[in-house]
Amino acid sequence: MSFIDIYNSKKNEIEKKMQLYLFELRDTVPKVLYDSMEYSLMAGGKRLRPILTMEFAGTKAKNHELALPLACAIEMIHTYSLIHDDLPPMDNDSLRRGKPTNHILYGENVAILSGDALLNYSFEIMLQNIPLRENEGYLKAMGIIANGAGPRGMIGGQVDDIKNESSDLTIEELESINNRKTGALLKSSVLAGAVYAKLEHNKIQLLERYSDLIGLAFQIVDDILDISGDASITGKETGKDTENNKITYPMVYGMEKSKKIVDDLYTEAIECLKKAEVENEFLIDLTGFICNRDY
Repeated sequence: MSFIDIYNSKKNEIEKKMQLYLFELRDTVPKVLYDSMEYSLMAGGKRLRPILTMEFAGTKAKNHELALPLACAIEMIHTYSLIHDDLPPMDNDSLRRGKPTNHILYGENVAILSGDALLNYSFEIMLQNIPLRENEGYLKAMGIIANGAGPRGMIGGQVDDIKNESSDLTIEELESINNRKTGALLKSSVLAGAVYAKLEHNKIQLLERYSDLIGLAFQIVDDILDISGDASITGKETGKDTENNKITYPMVYGMEKSKKIVDDLYTEAIECLKKAEVENEFLIDLTGFICNRDY
């Protein structure tokens, strides 16, 4: 099977499980809330975060399906963050994954509440599926996810990103924002799987570095695509960073050097995988996909 065939198979597994989790809510919540949650969660997307969790959890875990609740929860958290990011007080986007953003269809009030609902439901799912035996790694993974999504991770990075628009940032400050705003949940996705699989401490340290590298690469590619991407391919509006006067890597370094930085991040990330002895052909290809998508 090709990389894309394997990738799509993993995506389908996660999406089927998320649809089942959603179905459990169908007759117990207001219809407009259910529809709004389903609209954004099942609107497509790369599903990189849950795939990373499943892949690293599967390095040692006997049954990777036990990690599915963690993987689905991470994607719900990611989706809630996108719904909120798209709102007028934030990025004010009208297009996400090639479709109208949630608030365009359901209104700002329902969009806020559906994002809140996805966040809360993600933890409900994780708590309801704690393994009866050998649950220490699962509980630690939950803590990693909560930290990555919280004020010291994604939310804190988003606040700094908003408050530092149109300001002169140092490259260290820009990297700090990106590591939290974008990188924290990607990092949690990798480490949740690794901790659940009970990998050795030295390997987890290497995977911390790996996740920092791919998280930063992911954001830089996003910055590049905001300038040169095709909205019909990326599924979202381009030119928003320039419109909002955001400081980005291409703005600081230019396009070609930014691409070179991504290439260097990819090379080091692959080296981390090799040193951690968890690399496989799919993970190597997935790392390349993350670092070189759509340009």
